[in-house]
Amino acid sequence: MSLLLRWFICGAALLGSATAAVAQSAAPDAPTRTARPGVLVFRLKAAPADAGQPRRPGPVALPAALSTTFKVFGATARPKFPQAAAPTAARRQAGAVDLGLVYELTLPAGTSPAQLRQRLLKSGLVEYAEPLYDYRPLQLPNDPRADTTGTGEQYHLKKIRAYQAWDVTKGDTSIVIGIADGGTRFTHEDLAGKNQLNRADPIDGLDNDGDGYTDNYYGWDFADHDNDPERARNPTDLTHGVMVTGVAAAATNNGLGGASVGYLSRYMPLKIYPSTPQGSFGGYEAIVYAAEHGCQVINLSWGGPGAPSRFEQEVIDYAALNHDVVVVAAAGNTPQDLDFYPASYQHVLSVAMTARTDVRSSVGTFSYRVDLSAPGEGIVTTLGITDTDYTRTGGSSFAAPQVAGVAALVRSRFPGYNAAQVAAQIRRTTDFIDNLPGNVAYAGRLGSGRLNAFRAVTEQPYSARVVARTASPDRTYYGPADTLRLAVRVQNLLRELPGLTVTLTSLSPYLTVRQGEFSTGALATLAEAGNAAAPFQLAVVAEGVPLNTRAVLRYRLHHEASGYSEDQYETLLLNPDFVVLDANNLRLTLTSRGNLGYEATNPSLGEGISYRQGPPLLAEGGLLLATSAQRLASNVRNDQRGTDADFVSQAQVRRLPAAGPADQRAEGRLRELLPPENPRAVGVALRQQATARAAAPHQNYVLLEYQLTNLTADTLRPLHLGLFMDWDLPDDPARNVARWDAARHLGYVFDAPETIFAGVQHLAGGQPSVFSLDNSADAPAGPVRLNDGFSRTEKWLTLSSGTTNATAGPPTGTDAAQVVGAALPYLAPADSVTVAFAVLAAPSLTELQAAADAASAGYQQVPTAIRPAALAGVRLYPNPTAGPVRLELPATDGATVRVLSVLGRQLATYHFRQATASLDLSGYPAGVYLLRVETSAGAATYRVLKRP
Repeated sequence: MSLLLRWFICGAALLGSATAAVAQSAAPDAPTRTARPGVLVFRLKAAPADAGQPRRPGPVALPAALSTTFKVFGATARPKFPQAAAPTAARRQAGAVDLGLVYELTLPAGTSPAQLRQRLLKSGLVEYAEPLYDYRPLQLPNDPRADTTGTGEQYHLKKIRAYQAWDVTKGDTSIVIGIADGGTRFTHEDLAGKNQLNRADPIDGLDNDGDGYTDNYYGWDFADHDNDPERARNPTDLTHGVMVTGVAAAATNNGLGGASVGYLSRYMPLKIYPSTPQGSFGGYEAIVYAAEHGCQVINLSWGGPGAPSRFEQEVIDYAALNHDVVVVAAAGNTPQDLDFYPASYQHVLSVAMTARTDVRSSVGTFSYRVDLSAPGEGIVTTLGITDTDYTRTGGSSFAAPQVAGVAALVRSRFPGYNAAQVAAQIRRTTDFIDNLPGNVAYAGRLGSGRLNAFRAVTEQPYSARVVARTASPDRTYYGPADTLRLAVRVQNLLRELPGLTVTLTSLSPYLTVRQGEFSTGALATLAEAGNAAAPFQLAVVAEGVPLNTRAVLRYRLHHEASGYSEDQYETLLLNPDFVVLDANNLRLTLTSRGNLGYEATNPSLGEGISYRQGPPLLAEGGLLLATSAQRLASNVRNDQRGTDADFVSQAQVRRLPAAGPADQRAEGRLRELLPPENPRAVGVALRQQATARAAAPHQNYVLLEYQLTNLTADTLRPLHLGLFMDWDLPDDPARNVARWDAARHLGYVFDAPETIFAGVQHLAGGQPSVFSLDNSADAPAGPVRLNDGFSRTEKWLTLSSGTTNATAGPPTGTDAAQVVGAALPYLAPADSVTVAFAVLAAPSLTELQAAADAASAGYQQVPTAIRPAALAGVRLYPNPTAGPVRLELPATDGATVRVLSVLGRQLATYHFRQATASLDLSGYPAGVYLLRVETSAGAATYRVLKRP
């Protein structure tokens, strides 16, 4: 992802009354999540053999093509988790992940992470490539007056019925809770002796247990990369981890301080915030370590809103699925309905915070991804500045460890339960709070209810869960009037269910469920059932769907006779700001601002350009429009390490009904930002149209048509429009070759082994132009050097240089890009002109050329038979033609025939008196021409396609 998101520590130290707790626990305005400079994380695609066979221990080797690319860039790749074991066959079938495929990439100074990230994504060798994020902790007050609270103030223990739960089970010292946070204080009177020790690796300077961590006897510091997980002993260092630990696992019944929910359970301190300038956030590395070192529960009291990360989800999956860990996370302190990560990831118990009265805390996050709630205001716990201090604090940071403590109790009470069953047991035994007056407005968004420890360790509830879903069509979004089907699999997690009905309901007025129910029959514990034979059927309304709507679906799992009912939620994106044409072999994304493939280079905003469901072919695509270097607009990269955004949408790009031979059509309108906002504006509005056809020979291209309208009071002379296409063809984007087919007006790129070809063809409007570019770091000196940016002067050169720079990369290939454009001699005020291109792909040059020929004919839609005349007695054939055109003229006193370009420029004039005549267009370049026939009976204009 390329957007910087705002992440926050989920708790704040709040002193004094509960009122003060509410007032001070809101998230700060400053963003706390930043991409680590010069670092990426990526995951290799698993080889086909990996799917069903175990692989050798250790990380998967890098493909040679990637090693070569990294060498060119001076980048260094290393396994992110070199000690991670490959999942067993059984775990793999359950969705476990192989972290041996994950690598961290360090870039040299001055190298653009975005550029290398795109290179990785387009190589076809990686599943994802993302920034690696660091998180700045929210600093906490350290006023020593906060250290005293008196006794009997741990109201949350009574609220969640912890005392009664302890009468049933006090947990067990074999149950370890991993606390991935700010470190611990081993000598605190209420934490001393409660931490888990790694007795297999005593402190002697050796890695005795061979786990890759030397002397990790007490735990590990993933921020400063050493074996000391204790918070630094200074009054300004973070005490957040000590406070969280106190809630989950402080010593209980020791006559000192307070009690922890986990009672006898132990904790593993995993320090993830740095105490040195050289340190960096280590939260996800700590999760992997905790899972591999025996933690049955992991608490994550940190996170923030925004988009999810595939890398982070995989780390969660590794803990939950590979190692059967219950992962608990705070839902956040942002008082909004939003997704909050890591709490909102799959396989995480997301915990929201409530006030003393069980109503939603006014500073707490709420959403349909929340699993349950717990008290989060005025929580008394260890502080950690001294060995005897305590504080009253608040935030979802301190609601989550209560759930982690209960998870430890449940694991002790029901040792046969797996992690998913433990989570289900806790969800299904909460106290219902949605009907409280303060919670009615948030019904369904505070989870199943408020935590109840006693019920969690005593009851035997029913619980089922939707564990898999398959959508058809399988998309990341759905547009107006789209229909889809959902096949789901449901697993019974707890006691045997005598029967189960699954009902799907849409909570959005823009999404309708047409068929939304199925029954499973009786389900044994851990048995599964699905509706693949009769999937749910849904439809998006045809009109009025707001842009980028998030529609919530509710799965209600219920059995009427037993009274069992449980809800689960899913979100679908409707009406996004782009469309994907996929009617044929070419899958192409068109955005409302005129980008191709993606909005700028953000892979989350678009689905790229691909061929036959293969890897993406394009890193970046967009528009260039100019009359000079001073008057130029674009929506592609610039020379300021950013992207130009000179075009704005006037009408969202949208699908149109199929018409004529077109199986798919899309249309949108955009214009430039105008003065004074953009003093360099050309002054043109554009209507963009895209057309895809499925039938042969049209299956390998998509037509793009741009209607340009002059908004100024002056004639624009000259006017250039071009498509910038940074192709990255697999398997090695550094070995692509760019060429120009002058006869077809076709600029194309192919890989050095010549297994895939892609390009842009100019079809109509103005004179064609092409400029092939070398995008590599070691590109030779020339008029345009993309590696250090794309300046306005360079953009103008690519548009205005005709076809003099037609090739790049031969003989061995390079990182190639092209600008294919059209030069229009003029555009008068208020006039419009249409420029047309085709985007094509094929597995061979012959097939690409055939696609280009089909695109020429397909764009004109001129039949091969004689077209009925618009002027009585006039006929022209053959059309299309290789040169000769036969004319039948009315028997009058003669006819004048003018040959015009598509822009209306007169090329030749002929006078005929006979009834039949011939024209020869062999001397003209391939393209579309207008023949204007004038007789005494009137005049008519005919379009003729001249083939190469």
